[in-house]
Amino acid sequence: MSLLLDRISKSFSGVPVLRQVSLTVAPGEVLGIAGENGAGKSTLMNILGGVFAPDTGGMMLEDRVYAPRDPSEAAARGVSFVHQELNLFPNLTIAENLFLTDFPRRQVLGLPLIDRRAAAQNARRLLDAVELPLSPDTPVERLSQGERQLVEVAKALHRDARIVIFDEPTTSLTANESARLFGIIERLQARGAAVIYISHALADVRRLASRILILRDGEVAATGPAAEFTEERMISSMVGRPIGQLYPKRRPLPSDAAPLLEACGLTHRDVLEDVTFTLHAGEVLGIAGLMGSGRSECARILFGLDPCDHGQILLSGAPIQRLSPRERIRRGLAFLTENRRDDGLLMPAGVLANLALVEPRSGGLESVAARVGVRCANLDRQPVRQLSGGNQQKVALGKWLVSPPRVLLLDEPTRGIDVGARAEIYRIIAALAETGVGILLISSEIEELTGMCDRILVMRRGEIAGSIARPDFDREHILRVAL
Repeated sequence: MSLLLDRISKSFSGVPVLRQVSLTVAPGEVLGIAGENGAGKSTLMNILGGVFAPDTGGMMLEDRVYAPRDPSEAAARGVSFVHQELNLFPNLTIAENLFLTDFPRRQVLGLPLIDRRAAAQNARRLLDAVELPLSPDTPVERLSQGERQLVEVAKALHRDARIVIFDEPTTSLTANESARLFGIIERLQARGAAVIYISHALADVRRLASRILILRDGEVAATGPAAEFTEERMISSMVGRPIGQLYPKRRPLPSDAAPLLEACGLTHRDVLEDVTFTLHAGEVLGIAGLMGSGRSECARILFGLDPCDHGQILLSGAPIQRLSPRERIRRGLAFLTENRRDDGLLMPAGVLANLALVEPRSGGLESVAARVGVRCANLDRQPVRQLSGGNQQKVALGKWLVSPPRVLLLDEPTRGIDVGARAEIYRIIAALAETGVGILLISSEIEELTGMCDRILVMRRGEIAGSIARPDFDREHILRVAL
């Protein structure tokens, strides 16, 4: 038996997070773990990775007691962790990130010096393994989110790990990059490594795993061979009930809906080219496209974070392209960015402090937290960094709802969110649209766009390549236009 966790329990501030969780993983096996945000998945893996110690219970690795005091000791025992939240230094190169704690060294006049040539050669080998054709000298800050995720995978492959943990590894990856990752996992299996794969993408869990374990409220809700699990069984085990309809029913958009946000010929060199569209009151307008198509860049220009060479932006008929982001916020524009950790939240602060970021003088923050369904031990004192990814995302969204916006820009609003939290966020989006808020929804998931949107704009190489109305929604057609 490669790995055994026996009746692991863990509490934070007196709140139980894990209760008597046991699991086993054998060499060459993929164990899929699923559960809602807050179910205890990341805490369990942090115990395995040496970040936390369990309150009760024990672990065995290859028939020896396993109780790592820190992540470096876990790594020394052959445990590698590909984190959901990327642990990279943007100001360093790919090679420097890969070998941060163990650079190759050479002796010069008896002195140990960093061997840059060996580091570059080893880095190229690792980048080849994840099929990332970049120079090891490339600064990480120049990489896309998907490329950074593959560098994180390369870090895990650096040591000849016997246990490799993937925590939501595809959240920033394109379909091609995800297929590349699945090939890497199959190669790890073939050489006898044990793999733990945690994901909200239930179809991926069923595809990759030989066995599945479902966590709910810190306990094992179901476990068994993957062949015994349908997605419906996985969902009902995760939430304790059938989820029902994931996407809320919405009334057709009135033909006389007033224009709210208008982009007129937005152009920025090598980023956008003549982007023109109109978002109407009460409309959910989707933007589809491959990574690098200009989706996020368009939203950042609309919000005033990035410059624009040419074009005009109108909010309720008034030009706003010369206004600062703060002034655009005052006019009713809101923007949920795709990276909550870097751009959306103050991680050391509490929930209430984060909800007050946009409107510091507003009251009713507790009711906003309840409205978006934040679950935590203490709204005021518990740091947001201690919350699950899903609860963090709810806080990031909630801060824009303290004072209701007129237009809400959403960039990957359900990335890293479990199916129950997705349903809650979709309900909030639909309710906002019902009150007349215009919503621009950027997503890599075509099912999300077709389930929520009135229209979908498809971007390709910085241009709008097509506009598709709800009656004509078709997955294959959207992909053809994007490609």
